[in-house]
Amino acid sequence: MGTPDFAVESLKVLVENNYEIVGVVTMPDKPAGRGHKIQFSPIKEYALAQNLNILQPEKLKDEDFLAELQQLKADLQIVVAFRMLPEVVWNMPQYGTFNLHASLLPQYRGAAPINWAIINGEQETGATTFFLTHEIDTGKIILQEKLSIAENENAGSVHDRLMMMGAKLVKKTVELLQEGKLEAKDQLEFANAELVLKSAPKLYKETCKIDFSSNVNDVHNFVRGLSPHPAAWAEIYFPNQEDMQTIKIYETEKEIVNHDIEIGKVVTDGKKQAKIALKDGFIHLKSVQIAGKKRMDIGELLRGMR
Repeated sequence: MGTPDFAVESLKVLVENNYEIVGVVTMPDKPAGRGHKIQFSPIKEYALAQNLNILQPEKLKDEDFLAELQQLKADLQIVVAFRMLPEVVWNMPQYGTFNLHASLLPQYRGAAPINWAIINGEQETGATTFFLTHEIDTGKIILQEKLSIAENENAGSVHDRLMMMGAKLVKKTVELLQEGKLEAKDQLEFANAELVLKSAPKLYKETCKIDFSSNVNDVHNFVRGLSPHPAAWAEIYFPNQEDMQTIKIYETEKEIVNHDIEIGKVVTDGKKQAKIALKDGFIHLKSVQIAGKKRMDIGELLRGMR
């Protein structure tokens, strides 16, 4: 069960290792783009190419869907980047249902674990397989694997590396189950009294607006944690421009230095460089996009504003 690119690699690993896939559950097709053409999810595209049975329920408690799912007689269900399942679904198979989550649970429970780990400046994240239960992302942990986060790495890069790592973790989890060696542990065993748990709530447009009263490190982490999608944004005035620009910011560089320039002010040479003054330095804009335009480097944007 899954929908986006992140889920495809896990399904691919299972298919290529000759596991019997009795069905693939994904979201219903939706119109997308300017033409509002029906677009298949990445997982459906792959499932079609492999001639796999596909289920696309509007509602997960629909009686027809539940009957069809029951008829598949699956021994095990695997969830990767999908909706929250009702108990009648996750409790159906003989061996239950396990989920692949892109964090080191119990940290970063929620819909956007990769983004929030980077936004919070973590140097490490990982992937976890765990059994589903009533409360979201709280079930017993089966396997975990850690992944380091480079200082300037963005969410897109971490996503791709976790996608590959996670697929291998799914395969290993299935193998342990087959061999009867699976030992799931309560999430409390992965925490202690001093550990502050951080959540990973869903991202909205308002969530992604940059707060220029923050320090340089926080703004830099915020930008890379939201890059390339959904992207951090701000409303700013460039010098000698009459109108405020709504701008998405995909890549920045840090400059920590004392200065007496007003916080939030844009400093630019008008050719190659633009930076925004923060309380402890500057954040240099490197890759940006203004409304109605393509993504471009800051030099290209500045040359177009002359």
